[in-house]
Amino acid sequence: MRDFSYLRAGSVDAAREAAALPGAMLLAGGTTLVDLAKCGVAEPETVVDITHLTGLDTIVIDDRGAMVGALARMSTVADHAGIKSGFPAVSEALWQAASAQLRNMATIGGNLMQRTRCPYFRDPSNFPACNKRSPGSGCSAIGGVTRSHAVLGTSEACIATYPGDLAVALVAFDAIVHLGDRQIAVDNFFLLPGSTPDNEHAIEPGEVITAIGIPASAAARRSTYLKVRDRQSYEFAAASAAVGVEFEADGRTIRDLRVALGGVATKPWRARAVEEALKGKVLEPEVVRQASLLAVEGAVDHGANHYKIQLAPRVVARAILKMGETA
Repeated sequence: MRDFSYLRAGSVDAAREAAALPGAMLLAGGTTLVDLAKCGVAEPETVVDITHLTGLDTIVIDDRGAMVGALARMSTVADHAGIKSGFPAVSEALWQAASAQLRNMATIGGNLMQRTRCPYFRDPSNFPACNKRSPGSGCSAIGGVTRSHAVLGTSEACIATYPGDLAVALVAFDAIVHLGDRQIAVDNFFLLPGSTPDNEHAIEPGEVITAIGIPASAAARRSTYLKVRDRQSYEFAAASAAVGVEFEADGRTIRDLRVALGGVATKPWRARAVEEALKGKVLEPEVVRQASLLAVEGAVDHGANHYKIQLAPRVVARAILKMGETA
C-alpha cells in the first residue's frame, strides 16, 4: 500500500470539491477501499473521509417510497421496519450480502460503488493484464478459469461479474441514485464494459452519492430476493433474482412483474423480456418456467461458467412461483 494524503470532509460541498481532485477516493465504511488497497488495485492519492457528514444516514419512508441516505449502514437499512414491509427484496438482499461485521460497517453508497471480485482483477502481481485496471492490457479471465464469470453483458474486453446483491433489488424496482444536483436511474448508473471496462459507474469527478430513492409499488411490497451460491453464508451469488409481483383481483393474473438478475452479468441485469412475457398471464408453473428462459437471451459462456445459463432461469422461476404461493 503506497502513501496517500488524508482529508476529512466537513460538508457535502467540501466532499464534492475534494472528490474532484486527481486520484481522490471517498472513504465511508471502508470495506471496499481498504480491501482494494491491500491487494494493490486501489492506489489513491487522497482519501476523502466522509464518515462524519451529518444528514446522510437517514431513512425516510412515505407514500411515495423510500429515501435512504448514502451513509446508512447496510444492517440498519435491512432491519428497518419500513424497508422490510414496503421493500422486502431490498431487506433480503442486504441480509444475504455479507457477514454481520461487514453489514454493520458498510454503507449503502459504498455498496453501490463496490468493484468486481474477479480474481484476475484483484491479483495485479500475477495477472497484469486486466482492462479494468489497465485499459488496453487485455483480459486474463478470457481463456482462464471462468466458473464465477459473467454470461450476460460481456464484451471482448471484460467478462467480470458484478458481485453485489443490493443493486440487483434496486434495479428491479427502478431506484434512483441521487448525486446532489443530478439524479440517475440505478440501472443506468452501472455501465456495461464494452471497450472501456475501467469505466464502471456513471458518476463524474466531484460527484458524491447522497441518497438512494426507491419508488413505492405493489410489486415492491410483494417481493423477494433469491440467492443461489456454493455455500449458504458469506458467499457471492452463482445466480440470484430480485422479483416483485402485483396480481389482479383474482390473485393469479399478473398485473405487474419486476425481475432483475445478479451473479450472472457484468452489471445488475434487468430481465425485461421475462416481465413482458408474463404480464397479463395467469401464474402457472410451466408458463413461468418457459418465460424465465428469456432471462438469458444473448448469453455467452466461456466454458466453466456455462452452468449459469441453465441456473439463472431456474432461479427466476423459483422466485416468481414463490410469490405466487404468497398471493
